[in-house]
Amino acid sequence: MKLRRTILLLLVILSFAPLRGQEEITIRIREGMPMVPVAMPAFLLNPAAQNSETAAAVYDTLWKDLEFSRIFKMVPREHYAYIPAFNPNAIRFKDWASIQANILISGELEVTADDRVIFSFKVYEVTGERFIFGRNFGGKKDLARLIAHRAADEMLKHFGERPLFTSKIAYISETGDDRDVYIMDYDGQRPTRITFSSALDMLPSWSADNEKILYTSYRNLSPELFMFHIYSGKTELLSSGGSNYAADWSPAGDRIVFTSTKHGNAEIYLKDMKTGQEKRLTFNPAIDTSPCWSPNGREIAFTSQRGGTPQIYIMDAEGSNVRRVTMEGSYHDSPAWSPDGMRLAFVSRIENRFDIYIFNLKSNEISKLTENAGRNENPSWSPDGRHLAFSSNRSGRYQIYLVDYDGRNVRQITSRGENKMPKWQRSAK
Repeated sequence: MKLRRTILLLLVILSFAPLRGQEEITIRIREGMPMVPVAMPAFLLNPAAQNSETAAAVYDTLWKDLEFSRIFKMVPREHYAYIPAFNPNAIRFKDWASIQANILISGELEVTADDRVIFSFKVYEVTGERFIFGRNFGGKKDLARLIAHRAADEMLKHFGERPLFTSKIAYISETGDDRDVYIMDYDGQRPTRITFSSALDMLPSWSADNEKILYTSYRNLSPELFMFHIYSGKTELLSSGGSNYAADWSPAGDRIVFTSTKHGNAEIYLKDMKTGQEKRLTFNPAIDTSPCWSPNGREIAFTSQRGGTPQIYIMDAEGSNVRRVTMEGSYHDSPAWSPDGMRLAFVSRIENRFDIYIFNLKSNEISKLTENAGRNENPSWSPDGRHLAFSSNRSGRYQIYLVDYDGRNVRQITSRGENKMPKWQRSAK
């Protein structure tokens, strides 16, 4: 019950509502537009002398989220010293325009006697000197960071973008002799263990509704496929016999694909989650593995050695129309389809180095994403397609990193023990 309460607390949906009394204006970001400069002065505290630590947590988290987005560009705080102090009741828009801000965020925060946070923020367009939108958020004090993530997601949604900052990453963490499935916030904060097995757990995968996780476990001595229900804590055995691993959910959530050796060779199978019926998709004497659904659910990318070396292939969701994607190199694995369906990330080994590459399915161009010693593996796209999570042992031990789609802004988000096999949710909840 303690685990169930922890998971429910982690995934709690905070209440929020639009601010009344002012008309909201919607702004859309067009493809190719530069990042939008945003200024965010210190929040007003109510009462003023209290809650500075909580306010700092909300402020810093919201700042870092917007900075990470690749949509917004934060105006450096030191520039605020060049203009008069911010007054939310008499906003001097020309002052903020003078330090190159296009968007201004005004925030107010209060912590009540029963340790609940009330946070409201308003967003303005500086050049038009107009209110864009505002929101109120509430939640327990220890969820201050989650409140900030919700506010950042509202910024993305109001600018026509997908929510990102309340998304989670599932991964495998090894501490001592245990290797279990964990979930954490997108930025590595609030890690929560969800499996408690003395055996090896590996390769987690989110359901389309973000309420279940598939993973492979050796708890019964052989690799079997399990499903964990986040809200109830229930665990189900989905596939056994031989080795069963590398599962992936269909975008509609009604089917899964996975690799199994239940009939001798490593082949890819499809399982209907409503009827429980299974269908074998590949029939080849070579190894077929690492299936990954396309965002539209009509195709599956996978790894196969049918050409002599591990290469990336694509087939229709029913197993037909198989075609090879990678043509050069001797080792490619772990395909991951971008949310827009236009790109595949995968791992390639060149001169005994494992790096992550991006293949553009429209232009047939390949670009290298990682440039570092060690093994860079397990790419997984963010819900908005602007970032990827991956694991790397570049620092000596495996940890999880984030990187932008163009290879910029690499940052490590785990540090304790060893952490690998990240799987980003397809959508924030």
